[in-house]
Amino acid sequence: MTSATIASTPSAAAVPLQQDAGIIALVGLAHASSHFSHLLLPLMFPVFLKEFGLSFSELGLLMTVFFTVSGSGQALAGFVVDRVGARPLLFSSILTLLVACVAASLATGYLGLLGVAALLGLGNAAFHPVDFTIMNQRISAPRLGYAFSAHGLTGNLGWAVAPVFLVGISSLTGWRWAYAAAALLYALVALLLLAQRDKLLTKVVFRPPQTTAGHDLAFMKLPVVWWCFSFFLLSTMTLAVVQSFSVSILKAVHGVSLETATLTLTAYMLCGAAGVLVGGFVAARTRHSERVVAICMGMGALFLALCASSVFGVTGTMVVLAATGFSVGIGGPSRDMMIKKATPKGATGRVYGLVYSGLDVGFALAPLLFGAFMDRGWYAAVLLGAAAALAMSVFAALGVGRRTTR
Repeated sequence: MTSATIASTPSAAAVPLQQDAGIIALVGLAHASSHFSHLLLPLMFPVFLKEFGLSFSELGLLMTVFFTVSGSGQALAGFVVDRVGARPLLFSSILTLLVACVAASLATGYLGLLGVAALLGLGNAAFHPVDFTIMNQRISAPRLGYAFSAHGLTGNLGWAVAPVFLVGISSLTGWRWAYAAAALLYALVALLLLAQRDKLLTKVVFRPPQTTAGHDLAFMKLPVVWWCFSFFLLSTMTLAVVQSFSVSILKAVHGVSLETATLTLTAYMLCGAAGVLVGGFVAARTRHSERVVAICMGMGALFLALCASSVFGVTGTMVVLAATGFSVGIGGPSRDMMIKKATPKGATGRVYGLVYSGLDVGFALAPLLFGAFMDRGWYAAVLLGAAAALAMSVFAALGVGRRTTR
C-alpha cells in the first residue's frame, strides 16, 4: 500500500449517508465478532467446573491468559495498523478466532483450554485499533459520534448474542457442537467482510522519521494517554466481573437456574446496547465528554453496590444489574469521543492500541483477583470490588478531561 498523508475527515454533506452507513455496519459486525469472543469461555465455566473438575481460580486464569495475550497484542497491533493499514489485521483476526473455536470444540483438558484462551486473545487483539482507524479515516466528521455509538452498540449486541447462541446450542447438542457452530459463524463473517473489503481500506499516514512528532513512541510521553489507559483498566475490571462471575453469583446467592442467570447477563448486555444507542445522541451534542462518562460510571457503581447488598431480592437484583448495563452503556460513545480528543494526529492506531490495551489488562486482572474471592464464597465482596473499581474510573475520566486540549 502506498503511504500517504491522510486529509481531514470530510464533511457529512460531501459524503453520502449510504456510504458512511455501509462502513459503520461492517465495522460494527467486526466489533460484534470481537465481543462475542469475550464470552466464549466464561459462558461455559459451569460446564468446565463439572467436565474437568476445575476451580474458579483456574477458570479465572483462563481469562487472564486471554486478555494478557489480547492486551499485549493490541498495543503492538496499533503500530502495525499505522504502518500497513487496518484491513489485513482485521481478516487475520477473524480467521484466528475461527481456529480458536475449532480448538475449543476439541479440547480434552485444562491445558487445551489454556491454548484456546491464548488463541482467542490473539484473535481479539487487533479489533480496537483496526476499528477506530477505519472509522476515523472513512467516516465523515459530523457522523463520527453516531459511528462510535453504533460501534459500541454492536459490541454490546455481540455480548448479548453470545449467551443465547452458546448456551442455547449447548443445551441442545452439547458444548463441543456449540463451539463448532461458533467457528461456522466466524467463517460467515469473514466471507461477508471479504465481499465488502473495499469499504475497509485505509491509508497509511506518512510520518517524517526525523521529526519528534513522527517518532513512533513520542505519544507515550503524553500524560493524558496514561490517564485514558487507567480509565479503561478500572472500568473494565467491573465488566470482567459481570461477564465472568455474575451467572455463578446469581446461582449461588439467589438460587436461580443457569438459564435464568444467563438471561440476566443477556439483559445486562441488551440494556448496555440500549444505553449506547442513547449515548450516541448525547455524545454528538455534548462538548465535555469526560463529564458524561464520569456521571454514567458513577451511577453504574451505585447500582452494582446495591446488587451486592441484595436489598431488592432476587428479581430486583436482576433488574438493577441490567440497569447497570444501561448506565455504563450511555457513557460508551462519550468515552470514545473523549479518547479521540486525546489522540495526537497521525497516531490513531498506536494510541487506540495502547489505551484499549488497558481494557485487556482490566479483563486479565479481575478474573484472577476475584476468582479467589469466588472460591471462598465472598460473593458480595466480588460485586463491591467491581463497584469500587468503576467508582475509581470516574476520577480517571475527569483526569483525561483536565489534560485534553479542546
